[in-house]
Amino acid sequence: MSITFAFLHHLAAFMLVAALAAEMVLLKGELTLEGARRLQVLDALYGASAGVVLVIGLLRVFYFEKGASYYFHSAPFIAKLSLFVAVGLLSIYPTLMFRRLGRAAKQGQQPAMTGVSLRNIRRVVHVQLAGIVFILLCAAMMARGVGFFG
Repeated sequence: MSITFAFLHHLAAFMLVAALAAEMVLLKGELTLEGARRLQVLDALYGASAGVVLVIGLLRVFYFEKGASYYFHSAPFIAKLSLFVAVGLLSIYPTLMFRRLGRAAKQGQQPAMTGVSLRNIRRVVHVQLAGIVFILLCAAMMARGVGFFG
C-alpha cells in the first residue's frame, strides 16, 4: 500500500507542476478567448492535483510511512509543508483572475486584462514554480536524513 500511495503522491505532484508550467506558457503570449478557457481548465487541474498531493501526503505521513512524530521532527519536512502552503496561498490571486476571465469567456467576450495584471500573474506563477523547486530540495534533504532534530 505504501508504494501505491507514494506513486499517487508523485503522479499528482508531476501533474501539479505540468499544469503550472502550462499556465506559464499560456501567459507568455497574447491572451485570447481560447487561452482564457484553457487557463481555467489548467487552474482547475492545478488545484485538484494540489489537493491530491496534500491529502495523499498527509495519509503517507500519518499512516503509510514512518509516522507523524518522525516527520514533524524534520526541519526539511516542516519547511516543505510550509512552502506548500505558501505556494497554495499564492495561487489564490491567479485563480481569481482566471475566474474573472472565465466569466467573460462564457459570454463570448475577448478577455480583458491589463498589461500590469498579466505581468503580476506571471510573477506569481514564477514565484510558485520557484517555491516548488525549493519543495523538491526539501524532499531531497528529507530523503537523506538532513535536518532532523528532537
